[in-house]
Amino acid sequence: MTVLQKKADNPVAHLSAEDIEEIGRRLDAIRQEVVDSRGADDAAYIRRVIDVQRKIELASRAVLLLSTFPPAWVLGTAGLSVAKILENMEIGHNILHGQWDWMRDPKIHSTTWEWDMASPAEQWKHSHNELHHTYTNVVGKDNDLGYGIMRVDEDQKWIPLYLAQPLWNFVNACFFEYGIAAYDLELGKNLATKERRSDPAFKAAAKQVLKKIRKQATKDYLVHPALSGPSFVPTLAANFVANLVRNLWSHSVIMCGHFPEGVETYEKTSIEGETRGEWYLRQMLGSANISGSKAMHVMTGNLSHQVEHHLFPDLPSNRYAEIAPKVKAIFDEYGLRYHTASLPKQVASAWHKVFRLSLPNGWMSATTAKNAPQQVAQLYKLTTGGPKVRRAYDRKQRAQAEQALAA
Repeated sequence: MTVLQKKADNPVAHLSAEDIEEIGRRLDAIRQEVVDSRGADDAAYIRRVIDVQRKIELASRAVLLLSTFPPAWVLGTAGLSVAKILENMEIGHNILHGQWDWMRDPKIHSTTWEWDMASPAEQWKHSHNELHHTYTNVVGKDNDLGYGIMRVDEDQKWIPLYLAQPLWNFVNACFFEYGIAAYDLELGKNLATKERRSDPAFKAAAKQVLKKIRKQATKDYLVHPALSGPSFVPTLAANFVANLVRNLWSHSVIMCGHFPEGVETYEKTSIEGETRGEWYLRQMLGSANISGSKAMHVMTGNLSHQVEHHLFPDLPSNRYAEIAPKVKAIFDEYGLRYHTASLPKQVASAWHKVFRLSLPNGWMSATTAKNAPQQVAQLYKLTTGGPKVRRAYDRKQRAQAEQALAA
């Protein structure tokens, strides 16, 4: 049984197998239309974005030569933050997806591009392109879903450790690039046993990550500040702030695309024997968009069109806005929710889910100002009472859920 089928309101119950495969055929047609029309305008777009990003970065670093003067520090730091976001989101992420490989330009190709991130490109492509985009929102197989450290679905067993989930999600946001590098390495699994820790493949991968981190840290916290001479300390601070802004921004965009309330998750067994149409349907229901301006879409790497990106991860990002209305029309025709909202609303929704799932099932929804003391006492009991107390609570919650489903 899938997570969707356990819900009182199954969002796909009205679809037949024929409907699902027809959705797949229509989406294939949209994809092919873009593939057939890729050309000079698309190539000019990515080259222009790369050129603009490099000029912004160069100008910002020039301004930071005068960063002992506060206005210069603010301007240089803001520009460097924008440059790092552009390089990470619209350029690096999308090039490494192979979106521009069709150009046959060796300088803008997924096999040659290395980005300004702690995670080496080759490792990221494996964990992201091969695993995340294959197993989108499948609990236990998709590490992007909760970054492998959070409770992301009600069916996951709650333990007291999850009470700290909001805190470590914030810490992960601040140092997001290092969190990505850690789960690219599958650090938790590979450090669990002596055998895994001593595995030559893991040791080589870890060495590669440490080398990349050392290179990034040397560039941002030694070379560039040293080139600023008397402005060494302000420039070092500017690089730190720019990396922090880039990490917080990319974390927020990814959270908005995968984690708001209403975005579906799946069990491992639910994808056994999955057809092309069913894979498309999982991408449709397991993603969410962000509405906004063209500039905002560029700054998100067009991951504000997360639904379209998950359906067609290898299409040029500048084409997602063009095909979004066609994709939405299919959602509407088949009675499916096209999950989209503004950035503030999606961020708030994602964080609400983080907090809600850090608590036992049903605890937050059942808590009111009137019964708050009793609810806090119950939470304390669940936290300190041991597995037996928590199992009894879970049985009660499951019984209530089954009654709701039967009704």
